[in-house]
Parts: sequence; C-alpha cells; structure tokens
Amino acid sequence: MAITKRRLPTFLQFGKSLNLSQKLMLIGLAITLFFIFLAFFAPVLQAWGWLQNPKDFLSNPIHEAPSAKHWFGTSRLGYDVFSRTLFGAQAALQVVILATALSMIIGVPLGMLSGYLGGKLDKVLLFIMDSIYTLPGLLLSVTLAFVVGRGILNAAIAISIAYIPQYYRVVRNHTVSVKTEVFIEAAQAMGASTWVVLSRYLFFNVIQSVPVLFTLNAADAILVLGGLGFLGLGLPEEVAEWGHDLKQALEALPTGIWWTTLFPGLTMTFMVVGLSLLGEGLNEFVNPRLRRENRIRK
Repeated sequence: MAITKRRLPTFLQFGKSLNLSQKLMLIGLAITLFFIFLAFFAPVLQAWGWLQNPKDFLSNPIHEAPSAKHWFGTSRLGYDVFSRTLFGAQAALQVVILATALSMIIGVPLGMLSGYLGGKLDKVLLFIMDSIYTLPGLLLSVTLAFVVGRGILNAAIAISIAYIPQYYRVVRNHTVSVKTEVFIEAAQAMGASTWVVLSRYLFFNVIQSVPVLFTLNAADAILVLGGLGFLGLGLPEEVAEWGHDLKQALEALPTGIWWTTLFPGLTMTFMVVGLSLLGEGLNEFVNPRLRRENRIRK
C-alpha cells in the first residue's frame, strides 16, 4: 500500500528551497526578534545587575573608551553607552508600535468606509488624505511634535499622522475592487447591514497588504523618531533614545570620541534594515504576482 506524504501548508513550504527574498526575510525576522528580545529583557538584565541604569549620569568616568567594564564606553555626561543603546531599543519599539498601530486603527476603517460607501464621503476623505500625503512625513511630525510636546504617546501621535493616508489609500483601493464581487452582492441581497458587510465579508479580503505597510512604516518611524530626538522634540531627556544620544555625541565626534556616535547609530541602522527586509519579504507572500515571477525565475 502506497503511503502518501502530507504536504505542508503553502506558507511553510518556502523552507525547502529559499529564494533571495525569502532568505532576506528570514534575516530581517531574526534581526527584528533580536531587538524585541532586547526591549523586553533589558529591564531584567538591569535588575540582575548586568546593565547599569540608563538614567544615571555622572556616575561613570566621562568619555571613557570601550573597555571590559563599559563595553560601548561612556558619554560626556557619564552615561553608560551600552546600557543606553539597549534601552533605546525599548523606547523605539514602544513609540513605533504605538504610532503604526494608531495610524492603522484610523486608516483602515476610514479606507473601508470610503471605498464601500463612495459618494461625497469618499471625495472628502480622498481630498483630506491626499493633502496629508503630499506633506513630507518628517516635517509633519516635527510640526505636530511642537504642538503635542514630548512623551511616548505624544511622539507616537506626531509620527502616526503621516502614515494614516497610506493605510487609507491601500484599503480603499482594495475595497473598491472587492465590493463588486458576487459574494458581496449576495450579502447585500440577503439584507446584510453595512456593518456586517464591512466586518464579515470585506475586512479580511482588503487587509492583505496591511502587515507589509506595518513593518515598512515601523522602519521609517524609527528614523523619524531619531530625527525628533535629534531635534530635541521626541522623548524626555532622561529617557534613553538613540536620536537624543546622537545629538549629545555630535559635539565630541571631531575630538576623536567615536564610540558615543557609532554604537547608537549602528543599532538604529540594524533595526531599520531588519524591519525593511521583513516587510519586503512579507510583500512577496501577500502579492501573488511576485510569487509567480519568482517561480518562473526558478
């Protein structure tokens, strides 16, 4: 009797023969999980005595080079750069996840309503979102940061505004194409309300690209947060944040104090690269055309 081998689900089959985009996606996933690990366990490492308090200043020698005691050296205020760099991942993830979640929570429902109902509501929302989309994201975030002030929630609000139009436009376009499908017309003919159609029939059919946008926006939000911190508009000064630390380190860089700039800058770069690779890899899974093209190349 022949024994048939059960096939793995489609999303698990890429492990057998990885193409370049899938390999890069796994690298991005590993980098992202590493930073999530740092964000969660940095307070635990501090409680065990393996990390200094990132808020304690003037407790170490000033501008000490990297050594066995201070792996990344110390800053001009006596901060331990290694501790500040690790806790900077925690602050970045808090702000970035909150900012992208806020923009997604606002943009996705508005896009569904606009695409499904159409009419004047669609025209008004399109005008508003296009007006916001034309503004440079960093400039818009800086302007809003002046208004709302410092803090994790305030920084997240200032950053999230620039990403709402992206979720809106993607979801709206998907909704416009899906609402003419037969199953939507059948639900309407059976008397389903607008809420039922949107929540039960449209939602899971129009959000395929949202995870991709989420990761790519998260990568961009880290850079925006760093820009706000560099300008003194991000988080409070006592909070470990890469942009603020880079601003403090810039004055000492011409004198040969390189470690206060190198390590926060490299950490920010690696986190952005990891999220970008993860987003590009996810794009292949949600985009059938890219999957077909990769199969043809094989």
